[in-house]
Amino acid sequence: MLSLFKRKRVPPTAGAPPTHTSPAEPGKGLVRPEPATSLLATPRRQKLLEHIWQRTSLSRRQFATLYLAPLERYAELVQQFPASESHHHAYPGGMLDHGLEIVAYALKLRQSHLLPAGATPETQAAQAEAWTAGTAYAALLHDIGKIAVDLHVEYADGTVWHPWHGPLQRPYRFRYRKDREYRLHGAATGLLYARLLDAAIFDWLSGYPDLWASLLYVLAGQYEHAGTLGELVVQADQASVAQELGGDPSKALAAPRHALQRKLLDGLRYLLREEFKLNQPQASDGWLTQDALWLVSKTVSDKLRAHLLAQGIDGIPSSNTAVFNVLQDHGIAQPTPEGKAIWKATITSDAGWSHTFTLLRLVPSLIWETAVRPEPFAGTVTVETVLDSEDAQSSMTVAAPVSTPDPQGDVVAESVAPSMNPAMPRREENDPPDAMEDTLTMIAVVPGTGQRSVAPAVDSKPEPSELSAPTPSPSVPVATCSGRVMITNEPSGEHFLAWLKQAITSRRLIINDAKALIHTVADTAYLVSPGVFQRYAQEHPEVNALAKEEKLQDWQWVQKRFEKLGLHRKQADGLNIWTCEVTGPRKSRRLHGYLLLQAQSVFGDVPPNNPYLTLAESPSR
Repeated sequence: MLSLFKRKRVPPTAGAPPTHTSPAEPGKGLVRPEPATSLLATPRRQKLLEHIWQRTSLSRRQFATLYLAPLERYAELVQQFPASESHHHAYPGGMLDHGLEIVAYALKLRQSHLLPAGATPETQAAQAEAWTAGTAYAALLHDIGKIAVDLHVEYADGTVWHPWHGPLQRPYRFRYRKDREYRLHGAATGLLYARLLDAAIFDWLSGYPDLWASLLYVLAGQYEHAGTLGELVVQADQASVAQELGGDPSKALAAPRHALQRKLLDGLRYLLREEFKLNQPQASDGWLTQDALWLVSKTVSDKLRAHLLAQGIDGIPSSNTAVFNVLQDHGIAQPTPEGKAIWKATITSDAGWSHTFTLLRLVPSLIWETAVRPEPFAGTVTVETVLDSEDAQSSMTVAAPVSTPDPQGDVVAESVAPSMNPAMPRREENDPPDAMEDTLTMIAVVPGTGQRSVAPAVDSKPEPSELSAPTPSPSVPVATCSGRVMITNEPSGEHFLAWLKQAITSRRLIINDAKALIHTVADTAYLVSPGVFQRYAQEHPEVNALAKEEKLQDWQWVQKRFEKLGLHRKQADGLNIWTCEVTGPRKSRRLHGYLLLQAQSVFGDVPPNNPYLTLAESPSR
């Protein structure tokens, strides 16, 4: 048995955990520091500690030495700090909750791996507990640098506190630094991990070279070199974030306006106030009953995405499934008895009209105050018991190129496939969020890739605080090479080009960035395909119906209209698509897209060429 375990420590008290009570308020705007026993005493945190222990093979005494002691030091250091300003766990104590959750998730995931990879079974068995502990430490410490570089913390007398001073000793206040650098906290971890892990733990772990190297890479923020250990931390972090972003509909109202859930909710409110038609005697966008708001699922997703993109708001999921999941996770959309987001129901008006739809069921109180709520639907909404697979697919799928998982992918796809995700078990409507749901149900294997995909967690960027009326679709004249001028408000090649120019001018579309859809190459504009056409189609859902008539995907329909304008260069062999090599500081990849004959077709002042992009073939002259 490890000599480390011989150290004596009183095991955790058995029985019911103590009830946590907040200390007396020490003064306006100040928070009183608490001991670890108080911070960890809440029932949910006790449950997390219990699950962490169950993922180990240790006695209570050994667990107290290897796990509980670092967790207590972590609790005393992070106190009531949130894990982020406006995204996940953005509430007092959020960092402590996130730390416990990610440890629990990481240890659950670790059970599916034999470590170190490639070693003999005897070696893996001998090192099992060390790798388990190393996984827990890597997960616990991955965000600890935030309290060193993201937060400004001071005592009542104005004295600044830094975490290397040790735990807070007096009432304190904190705020987020306005000038913080987003990724700096990963590099700052090294300032603090020696405050959580003692010398005996370091002595023990350093005896396993593979584990020691992986752990040091994680603590330095170099996950790409940390192998399986780095993957476990990233996946556990994503799972914790996805779990927290849901469960309580009141959180959506309380969330900052630049948080994803608040953007979606404000967008729904606008659409229901200005665009959607409710309770019509026949076809309608939705129906309001006494206890629920029923909205046609694909209509609401397409129009909501288009509205938000028109505001210049990025980070909106391109998949309807992802949009539905976010709405459901935040309690805005209510799940079916089977835990699904999509309901199937028959709408019957008092005039005798009847039709069956796939619907989202929303909480009306999140949309309207009681005094201004519209009158309820005079007809009936009859829920069907089963949503068959064909209906589910048609209501939840946004087709995307199989070979282009993101708009900047390496391959121009020719085939499409549904973007349905495996169904994930959902909480009952009134159940509190439970971090101990089986983590692996949140992690699916993407067909054909062998890679795990975790429920989306979007770290949204700050956006304007109010959602105003959508920007009108551009209807400016578009000059073609032949001098013709076309003015149109309907989806077309000319309308696409006008939209593109307006989006660049208003900075809704960025250029020459790592994820940009437009670059400057060879002294002209380079349009990334299919990403730029997909973005246009997302902002203009009406393209979908036009594309279906020609049996095309919506982005393909737009792409064909653009090609007919004749504004792009062709290669010597007549091909439309040009390949660009992207060379960055750590990796290289390829883009595919169109080169315009004249950069002024989309740019006012032509920016300098992107130094990281080079054409794979010389342009034909």
